[in-house]
Amino acid sequence: MKKRDIARRTIRDDRFDLCIIGGGATGLGCALDAQLRGKRTVLVEAGDFISQTSSASTKLVHGGVRYLQIAAASLDYGQFRMVRKALQERRHMLEAAPYLAHPVELLVPCFSAWEQFYYGAGLKAYDVIAGKARIFPSRILSRRLTLERLPALRRDRLFGAVTYADGQFDDARYGMALAQSFARLNGELLNYTRVVDMERDRDGGLTGVVVEDMLSGERFSIAARVTLNCTGPFSDHIRQMANPSLPSRLRLSKGIHILLPMQAMRGDAALLIPKTEDGRLIFALPWNGSLLVGTTEDEIASDEEAAANAKEIEYLLRYVNRYLDMRWTPADVQSVFAGVRPLVASAGNGNTQRLIRDHEIEVDRRSGLVSVLGGKWTTYRAMAEDGVNAALRVCGDAPVPARTLRYPLDGSEGYCSGYWQKLAGRHGISDPTAEHLAQKFGARSQEILSLIESDPSLAAPLCAGSPAIAAEVVYSVREEMAQTIEDVLARRIGVQFHNLQQARAAAPAVGERMAVELGWTAQQTTQAIAEYQARIDRLLRLAGLPPASLGPSAAGPELDLKGPGEDHAGLHRSH
Repeated sequence: MKKRDIARRTIRDDRFDLCIIGGGATGLGCALDAQLRGKRTVLVEAGDFISQTSSASTKLVHGGVRYLQIAAASLDYGQFRMVRKALQERRHMLEAAPYLAHPVELLVPCFSAWEQFYYGAGLKAYDVIAGKARIFPSRILSRRLTLERLPALRRDRLFGAVTYADGQFDDARYGMALAQSFARLNGELLNYTRVVDMERDRDGGLTGVVVEDMLSGERFSIAARVTLNCTGPFSDHIRQMANPSLPSRLRLSKGIHILLPMQAMRGDAALLIPKTEDGRLIFALPWNGSLLVGTTEDEIASDEEAAANAKEIEYLLRYVNRYLDMRWTPADVQSVFAGVRPLVASAGNGNTQRLIRDHEIEVDRRSGLVSVLGGKWTTYRAMAEDGVNAALRVCGDAPVPARTLRYPLDGSEGYCSGYWQKLAGRHGISDPTAEHLAQKFGARSQEILSLIESDPSLAAPLCAGSPAIAAEVVYSVREEMAQTIEDVLARRIGVQFHNLQQARAAAPAVGERMAVELGWTAQQTTQAIAEYQARIDRLLRLAGLPPASLGPSAAGPELDLKGPGEDHAGLHRSH
């Protein structure tokens, strides 16, 4: 990517075919699709790229076995159609970035012959719907084979299991791969840039947007032939900014996930807990050395903070403890994160758990705004294709076929299984660090190693217990437009998602490296570190988890959660 100040000047002085609002999976997918079709495209994001819903998923690339169950139980063709589409798109995601996405086998425990027949039949239907896009077939396991596959499973009344295939991925890094792929095609993008107004012609049609740079305070206009609204939970705000008469369309649902130590699982199997008292599914998945457990689903207001609480964490732990022969408590939780899913409301359906996760393309006749509403990560590419098709119709341009179906994402070229072994030992980096770099950056890991050649100190670990190194911080600022400590530790290198204590401990090292790259003063650096650590402490308090043991801010006053030169709380709540 360009340096942020250079990108801002280019965007301010240029004209575009498409202006995309929102830097999550949908927006970045649309941006890449449009640029590949030869359309001059710009993307702006009010916070950081992939900073909201798109980095708070269950990390699954899947059709949705739960939605298939709903389709069968209620004869809902809409749910069935969405599952079929997602299964077709699943293979694309796995092939587009093999260093970020891979197949995973999930185990469904059964406690009677009837359960094994029921789940087995349903998962065979899942295989059939996938057709040629099937990864590998579902299997029936005896009790003995089930316990060999997942030794930590409780043995009480266990009859056997059914296993099936889906995909797993690193959502934050997948989003960054989309952003880098778009940027390398000469697309223009800018984070921390909020849309504050629309520009219109005499008939009320949009001719561009007015944005505010949240770091410098500068306001400027972006001229574009058509504007795409890809802001997820904030879509109604942008729709009504373009046309105040439009009714709200979205229902928002909060989901939380927790990370637990993986060692206690005694294996690498993924577990699907098929039913809870309130009709949900819960996943317990190996993910980069930890056990990811989620998710909950509760309706949330648009102005309500998406943060995990003690009740939600207790809910997840209760079910994991019920199925596994161990006793996890909140003290075992390494990290927790929450996200808000934007669901498109339908008449007469008041239950967010039953709303279809499919997407909808809305074109406002008055303003010409194209809104991509709803959807899920697995279908991001199809959503983008539909959104760009609609935008081209608004422009009056001749149809141009999408080119994203078999397009390899940035970092994939030259990557192969075992790629980390090419990195191990170079410049003294350890095997865990080599694996970490390969999993996060793919073939771009070579660029990170090249930074160490000129400055060997960049091989230093960011904190004890984490494979992340200082060179990743420098790369994230120079090449991926990271502007805050959270940008680096959460979305660029993933430490915050894996372990909140390690992220807190790494903040000083990250802040000092960013200060050199971004020209922060000593006061700004100290402030950025303190405020990031206060943010972690607050997440722990809200979740009812044990406080951090490092530094004075764990017991100190609650600070404004902002980085140098910006208001963090304001940045992440509106577009």
